[in-house]
Amino acid sequence: MKKLLGTGVALVTPFDNNLNVDYKALEKLIDHCIKGKVEFLVSMGTTGETPTLNKEEKSEILAFTKAYVNKRVPLVAGFGGNDTKSIAKELEEFDYKGYDYILSASPYYNKPSQEGIYQHYKYIAEASPLPIILYNVPGRTSSNITSETTLRIAQNAENIIGIKEASGNIDQMMKIIKNKPKNFVVLSGDDNLVPAQIAIGAEGVISVIGNALPLKFSEMVRTCLKGDFAAARKEHLKMIDFIDLLFEEGNPVGVKSVLHLMGICSDAVRLPIVKGTSGLRDKLKQELIQLG
Repeated sequence: MKKLLGTGVALVTPFDNNLNVDYKALEKLIDHCIKGKVEFLVSMGTTGETPTLNKEEKSEILAFTKAYVNKRVPLVAGFGGNDTKSIAKELEEFDYKGYDYILSASPYYNKPSQEGIYQHYKYIAEASPLPIILYNVPGRTSSNITSETTLRIAQNAENIIGIKEASGNIDQMMKIIKNKPKNFVVLSGDDNLVPAQIAIGAEGVISVIGNALPLKFSEMVRTCLKGDFAAARKEHLKMIDFIDLLFEEGNPVGVKSVLHLMGICSDAVRLPIVKGTSGLRDKLKQELIQLG
């Protein structure tokens, strides 16, 4: 589980001006993150605009990312959806060599009961060739994985080894941390709450801001994990307005606007998401200048 400690980056999917996947830009992004000393990378998470990618594109991106990373850092592959059997089939067919873990968001749109969420994860855990990280993001799925359900899964599904908690609910995270099995990893999914969440026992983060500021953010996370919260808080507060701006017009709109300003990739996104406004870009540019 040590591979998951620290900062993971949920990679964006760069597009060219024709909205095709821009693999040269993806190379630049991966190098940028690895040079920024992040601990691991996540391909095909929500930040990668997976709802607008077809099955072939996802497979190609996963294969390309694996080959280009070439074991320089651990890799996590995102697999999610609202049809349990389809996800299980994709996992069974997945060429998992070169990847270390699967990240799987709770089913969206269906709004399953807690029993349904439990049975969903139990089913895909049996099909997965790799250990699975739960992903609780009720702001996108419209259903929360309660602490009780998370703990039930952790205690009964050996192949599920952690959770990315993006509910923003500190109390819920504390209950998970208090009662979880020893080797079950709890990761933050909220860049704006990381120091507080590590203070109560989280062991890292899967980050959006890490695409843009991998070194600055990952160093802050490592400072938290060392227990120097005074120093970490100082650095996090410098970034907090920037983090808020990244989500002002939706994700990954903000972070792609920043990556465009930095010359890493274009700010192109696929409908129904639209590019960031000029006003957002101006504010992000000013924050980048202040952050050095």
